[in-house]
Formats: sequence, C-alpha cells, structure tokens
Amino acid sequence: MLVLTRRPHEKIVLPGLGVTIEVIAIKGNSVRLGIEAPPDVQILREELLSQDSATAPCRSAELCPA
Repeated sequence: MLVLTRRPHEKIVLPGLGVTIEVIAIKGNSVRLGIEAPPDVQILREELLSQDSATAPCRSAELCPA
C-alpha cells in the first residue's frame, strides 16, 4: 500500500487510468475527496463493494472474478 500525505486542494493522479483524486476538505476525522474518472471506471465505497457485486452485473473484466 502506498501512503501519501495531501493537503486540501492537492491531488493524486493515476494517469494510466485517467483518474484524479483531490482532497476537497478535512473536518475532524472526515476527509472529503473529489474523484474525476472516465465513465467506464466504476467508483464505489468499500462498504458497497460486496453489496454491488452481488446485485449488479460486472462492468470491467479486469475487476470482476472469472
């Protein structure tokens, strides 16, 4: 796992995926993130991942089990 420190309005870029993550705000223990990604990149909160995979069809062969 790569661990990075960012301040509000600083970004992390994943150029191979066309994804940019920006720290929008920090309040106490909460961090607000903005994520820009192409329409074909699915973005889910971890707690919804198992729920979504059980009910929705998989959209990406790279992310879905065979």
